[in-house]
Amino acid sequence: MAATECTKVRLWRWRRNPLKRRSDVIEAWVVLGVWLLAVLGGVFAGLAAADAVVGSAGRVRAETRQVTAVLVRDAEDPAAGRVTGDHLVWTKVRWTEPDGTIRTDEARVPPKAKAGGQVQVWTDRHGTVVNEPLSGAETTLHAVTGGLLAGAGAAGLVLGAGWVVRLVMERRRLEQWAAEWERLDTPWGWKTG
Repeated sequence: MAATECTKVRLWRWRRNPLKRRSDVIEAWVVLGVWLLAVLGGVFAGLAAADAVVGSAGRVRAETRQVTAVLVRDAEDPAAGRVTGDHLVWTKVRWTEPDGTIRTDEARVPPKAKAGGQVQVWTDRHGTVVNEPLSGAETTLHAVTGGLLAGAGAAGLVLGAGWVVRLVMERRRLEQWAAEWERLDTPWGWKTG
């Protein structure tokens, strides 16, 4: 019995009711539309963001290749040079492109590596040293995270806009009620409160 009464209360704007105003019906449609748009927009935005991440990672993976490079000079002690977050240091390396061009660039290598040693580096199509492309698991993690954030952001924007519309409608409804009370309160020239 309690569930039926609760359902009736929740859906009161959709039922026949002599006290229901036009603004109540409009607000009910606005709420329904906002929630529908938030859910659908969030899903589509999340899927689009995840697809963009996967596509970008695939392009990067297609445009990069791993090459064997030779250290041109000794890698410095981490305390003396630029240290990356994974405790590698930057030093100059040299490698040969498939067309025979010899290239030189800076790459991250283990500290205290000696000149002449070999390291694996990733290069892009222009022959510039780049970071290793994302693995399949990393791509999935980035796609899921990006999709969730984009979906939540899109849904949040729609819900925020709906909240603002409801505030404006509420303010207008209160102004209308105040005007009606004013009209009903003063027919004889005196006020009741």
